[in-house]
Amino acid sequence: MAHREIITRSNLRLRTIVRLRWIAVAGQLAAVFFVYFWLEFSFPILFTLMAIALSAVINVVVHNLFKNIKMVTNQLGTWMLAYDIVQLALLLYLTGGILNPFASLLVAPIAISAASLGTRSTVTLSILALLAASLISFDYMPLPWYTAGGLVFPDAYRLGNWVSLICAMAFIGFFSWRISNESRVMSAALAATEATLAREQKLSAIDGLAAAAAHGLGTPLSTIFLVAKELERELPQESPMREDISLIRSQAVRCREILQSLSDVGSHGDFWVETSTVEDILEEVAQPLKALDENISVKVGPKAETMPPYDKEPVIYRNPGIIYALGNIVENAVEFSKSHTELNAEWDAHTIRLEISDDGPGFSSELLKKLGEPFVSTRATLPAREDEEEAFGMGLGFFISKTLLERSGAEMEFGNRRAPGKGAYVILEWPRKQIDIGLQETST
Repeated sequence: MAHREIITRSNLRLRTIVRLRWIAVAGQLAAVFFVYFWLEFSFPILFTLMAIALSAVINVVVHNLFKNIKMVTNQLGTWMLAYDIVQLALLLYLTGGILNPFASLLVAPIAISAASLGTRSTVTLSILALLAASLISFDYMPLPWYTAGGLVFPDAYRLGNWVSLICAMAFIGFFSWRISNESRVMSAALAATEATLAREQKLSAIDGLAAAAAHGLGTPLSTIFLVAKELERELPQESPMREDISLIRSQAVRCREILQSLSDVGSHGDFWVETSTVEDILEEVAQPLKALDENISVKVGPKAETMPPYDKEPVIYRNPGIIYALGNIVENAVEFSKSHTELNAEWDAHTIRLEISDDGPGFSSELLKKLGEPFVSTRATLPAREDEEEAFGMGLGFFISKTLLERSGAEMEFGNRRAPGKGAYVILEWPRKQIDIGLQETST
């Protein structure tokens, strides 16, 4: 839910909107004075100045009242931009309506809302701007212009200006919303990826803790060993405690050896702990789901006609990103399968190929076009279970998995099985020289 808040929350700074309003006030004053005194057009200047002064007063009040707020809420931002639309519509009503060249500025609040506020706020402000544009298109105080009796524009021209203004609002608003929304989606996806990997990255801290434990416990164990050795030397051979003292000394030696091995793992790593075969990793990924009585089969082996030494099973580092990504894909396959999920791995001299498939309904044609992008979920197509209110998915799992696997060097392919088969498949291929440790050591 926190990632959805990243997408819906406001990104509008109070300082930004206050500064933009001061720029608007300055521009409105300059335009009013220029038209009234320089061009000598007659219009209700007193009312226009009052409307501009009201914006200045509201700006001062907002700045002082909310000076401790950095980011405005969607509600506050909507009210502030709604006032800007109404104030600008009033000025346009007093100065020529839709025929005023500055009528296009009605688009500005829509663009700001689309880029910074939520979708509901943008729709609300768009409706308000549409009503304002419609009002000043057919009811306004005309400017005198320079012709005798004023300049009369045909209705078709005013209608054209109204249509062009509405089109500009729709296009600029949608474009701004699309760009800003994609940026927020990517930010949320990155946050989700970092949160997912944080747990795995904590495992690396265990190495440091192991080294610290070996260093901290080394001295007490040495003391225990020396005391036990002295007691064993002092006790007579027939003493019943001699056997116990000998056991204490041997266990102290064993503890010291264990701590030494932990210290070596922390500084140099342990090959057997940090590496696994392909089959072991697939079994590790599938084991939690097998424990839930899910029907999952794991099959590994070299491709036909693969010659030694390439027929040996690849050994790779236990990359937390790969394990998490495979687990997520397998979990999705199991969730959509009807009765069976298959994990098949094969290799040759050049590639390691892994296929995860199920016998479920497969991917829809619409989903295949967008699968792999953030916030594209297949769970919305699932029927809600009895104990769930709705089938909801953030759509980040596949995106995160795809990103992690591609970062490890894999190429991903996904689709649906050809008839008569049913279900979806995900195919992963790694260059064997890149991740097979055994092959790297052989070539070295």
